[in-house]
Amino acid sequence: MPARYVRYFALVYGIVFLLVGIAGFVPGLVTPLQETPGLTVGAGSGLLFGLFPVNVLHNVVHLAFGVWGLVGYRTLSAARFYARSVAVIYGVLTVMGLIPLLNTTFGLIPLYGHDVWLHALLALVAAYFGWAPVRAEEAPLATTRTTTSTGAGREP
Repeated sequence: MPARYVRYFALVYGIVFLLVGIAGFVPGLVTPLQETPGLTVGAGSGLLFGLFPVNVLHNVVHLAFGVWGLVGYRTLSAARFYARSVAVIYGVLTVMGLIPLLNTTFGLIPLYGHDVWLHALLALVAAYFGWAPVRAEEAPLATTRTTTSTGAGREP
């Protein structure tokens, strides 16, 4: 895969995480929960888009991953580190979401329900971009122009 794809991955994930983080703070996009089982931080808790359990801390985490993705986009090595980190972290969050004692991140962030499959998908895609072999990209051939004594350019 071309190296630029890894950078684009970081950019796209960064933008999506920022948008999702912001969406979590928009009341019309979050369906309030009657109960917040096992959560000690109930502020802003609900179901984002009626599916994904979130709270204020969950939204802040999404914003942090979004900013990190945008920063990671700057270089190939940073983008690869971001992709690998997202793969590992979201893989761990997937497993935590399957364990009843851990599916609220010790009462701080909800990780259950639809979050489990979404985190698994995010981790798999990130793993692909983090560990797939990349090839160096060739620089485009530059066209050279020579200048005549009159200053007019001509192709060699």
